[in-house]
Amino acid sequence: MKKLWCVCLLGFLLLFPACAAMDIAGQSQENKFVLLASTIGPIDAGIVGALEEAFEKETGIRVRHVGAGTGAALKMAEGGQFDMVLAHAKVLEEKFVKDGFGTQRVPLMYNDFVIVGPSADPAKIKGMKTAAETLRTIAAKKVKFISRGDKSGTHVAEMDLWAKAGIKPAGAWYVVYEKGSTGNVPTLKYTNEQQAYTVIDRATHLSIRNQIKVGILVENDEAMLNFMSLIPVNEKKFPRANRAAAMQFVEWMTAPEKGQTIIRDFGKDKYGAALFFPNSDAWRKSQGK
Repeated sequence: MKKLWCVCLLGFLLLFPACAAMDIAGQSQENKFVLLASTIGPIDAGIVGALEEAFEKETGIRVRHVGAGTGAALKMAEGGQFDMVLAHAKVLEEKFVKDGFGTQRVPLMYNDFVIVGPSADPAKIKGMKTAAETLRTIAAKKVKFISRGDKSGTHVAEMDLWAKAGIKPAGAWYVVYEKGSTGNVPTLKYTNEQQAYTVIDRATHLSIRNQIKVGILVENDEAMLNFMSLIPVNEKKFPRANRAAAMQFVEWMTAPEKGQTIIRDFGKDKYGAALFFPNSDAWRKSQGK
C-alpha cells in the first residue's frame, strides 16, 4: 500500500505542472478574447469587422461579434455572455446602464438617418427640410411606408421621428416588415421591392445603392443624427466578463490615432464618402471641439 501511495503521489506531481500549464494557457486564451453584442447596421456596412481586424493585428486580442438590433443586442448582454455592447439607441442604453448591466456609455461614432423613396415620389417629399414635415406628408397622403418594427436602434429612431411629427402611424399604408429584425439591408431591399418610403441610416444606403432604385429624398436634418456608443458590461454583475481586454478595446477604439482614424476614413475609397464619423471624447478634444 505504501508503494502504491508513492506511485500515485509521483504521478500527481508529474501531472500537476501540465495541469497548471493548461490552466494558465486557457486563462491566457480567455484573456485574449472579447465578445461583442453589436447592432446590425455597422456590421452590414463592414466597419465592425474592419475595426476588429485592425485591433487584433495590433494587440493580438480577438474580438468577435454577434449581431442583432440594438434592443436584442442589449437583451443578449443581460445574460452575461458578452463583454461589451455596440448600440445606437440612447434611451435603451441608459436603461441598460441604470439597471446595472453596463458600466457607462462611451461615445464612439455617428452617421445619420435619411428618408428614402421611389424616384416617382408619390408623396412629393423630395427636398423637404425636416423629417417631421416629411412624415406628416407621407401619413396624410397614406403612401406606403416600411418600418423595421423590431425595437432596434433604427426602429427606435424612426418612432422618435414620428413622435416629433405628432403622429402615431397606423393603417394599411404603414407596413411593419416581418423580417425587420434581420437588419437594415434586408429592410431597405424590401422597401425597394415595394417602391415605398422608409427611414434608414445613410451607411446602409451607400453600401447597396448600386443594387436598388429607391434613393435619398430627405436628409441633413439634425433630428436624424445617429449616435453609436460602446458599453462595457458590469464586471460586478458578471464576474466572468473579460474586463481588462474589453477596456483595452475601448481605449483603442476611442484613440484619435487608432480606431477613430479608421472610422474617419472608412468607406472613402470604396464609396467616395465616409460612412461614419469619429465621435469619442478624445477625438473631439484633438479637434478642438
